[in-house]
Amino acid sequence: MKFLVTGGAGFIGSNLALELEKQGNEVIIVDNLFSGDERNLKDFKGKFIHADISKDFEIDEKLDAIFHIAAITDPRFEDSERLVSENVDGFKNMLELAKKNNAKLIYASTANLYGNGKTPMEEDQPKEIITEYGKSKLIMDEMASHHLDNMHIVGLRYFNVFGPRESHKGRPASMIYHLRKQILESKNPKLFKMGEQERDHIYVKDVVKASILALSAKKSGVYNVGTGISSNFNEVVKTLNEVLGTDLKIEYFDSPYDIKTYQIDTQADTTRAEKFLGFKAEYDLKQGIKDYHEWLNKNES
Repeated sequence: MKFLVTGGAGFIGSNLALELEKQGNEVIIVDNLFSGDERNLKDFKGKFIHADISKDFEIDEKLDAIFHIAAITDPRFEDSERLVSENVDGFKNMLELAKKNNAKLIYASTANLYGNGKTPMEEDQPKEIITEYGKSKLIMDEMASHHLDNMHIVGLRYFNVFGPRESHKGRPASMIYHLRKQILESKNPKLFKMGEQERDHIYVKDVVKASILALSAKKSGVYNVGTGISSNFNEVVKTLNEVLGTDLKIEYFDSPYDIKTYQIDTQADTTRAEKFLGFKAEYDLKQGIKDYHEWLNKNES
């Protein structure tokens, strides 16, 4: 099959593109390298197009499916108008391209749009927009809802993803990446007081699995992609110490963020993903951290 992966030089996109290629598919990546990194594609054999899909974008290929992962994903991105317009315009263009090719469209949404709503978070619960990033993804979900009956379109609300090929993101990289780095530098890991904020940490290999399963979704729609289990940051540090063979103490400090713009807890309700995608995460927190640590030692030590 022939797939287009937007944002394929980024974190999730590169992992997805490489796995699709590994499974024997023809993969085309398009990325403007605004936040992606070509080093993520050193093992990629397919076609790479350097382009901005939020502008006029044409491709003379017959596609079976589009995986639309490209976006400005930093919730703290300073130019909020640009973030929303580029994310929404990029989605519009991929929606039109999918319709033109009669192709399936799988796109990245986000758990950020649940804000500080109830947990476990269900797809239909009221949304609480706390960032412009979340706003842009909610607009995309609403646009997609108008096409559920006439095309195969699946939005995936990724929860807190961590794993290989995220280091290029810098500050927006996962807390697991940053905390591991601090510990290996013999620094006390730093957490907002008192480390009790909870996250549904999902390993990128599981996210890739869910994204590919979305090709065979029983029903078009938007689905949570998480483990269904939340862990607080104290537990994350404890697990990192266990995996790394260290015993560094946590250094707590006051959060610099307004409570109105900071998610305190995330946890996915995975009922729908299990029913319509056949997806259930394989990696728990410790298994994911262990696998990630081994990958980093081999590839980025």
